[in-house]
Amino acid sequence: MADREAFDAFVRERWAPLLRTATLLTGDRHSAEDLVQETLIRAAQHWNRVDPATADAYVRRILYTRSVDAWRWRRHQPDPVEGREGDSHLGPQPSDEVDVRLTLAAALRRLTPRQRAVLVARFYEDRTEVQAAKVLGCSVNTVKSQTRHALERLRVLAPELADTFGRKEAAR
Repeated sequence: MADREAFDAFVRERWAPLLRTATLLTGDRHSAEDLVQETLIRAAQHWNRVDPATADAYVRRILYTRSVDAWRWRRHQPDPVEGREGDSHLGPQPSDEVDVRLTLAAALRRLTPRQRAVLVARFYEDRTEVQAAKVLGCSVNTVKSQTRHALERLRVLAPELADTFGRKEAAR
């Protein structure tokens, strides 16, 4: 019973951050909710063996792995988010920021799931290369190469982002 209570408390505390990460991984709010639910189902099955100190890392590893696995199984089906211009759940923002966000979201959807996972782990969750490798279950060199390839692809897919972020960096 204590395991169930601990798991319930974990879900209440970590649902929103997991959903944000899953949304970045899938590019779609509804797919992200499904991904988080599948992840939590898998985590709940073995929760009695999970160390509370590493529970978040354990669940995030499942999340990343399920994201890539789902892509592998569904890669021959049409993309459910094709043609969508982003989710409105994030609330109103100034129009130029919205344009940048939509451009970035569209470009991220065109990356491979592994590249998306590496970028989310490295830059959204602000993890080091070593931490990202541990979470993703790969080598540090794989994180480095996937990051390099993903950023190169983003520069090709959305060159206007380099101008936008370049201006912000120059202003600092």
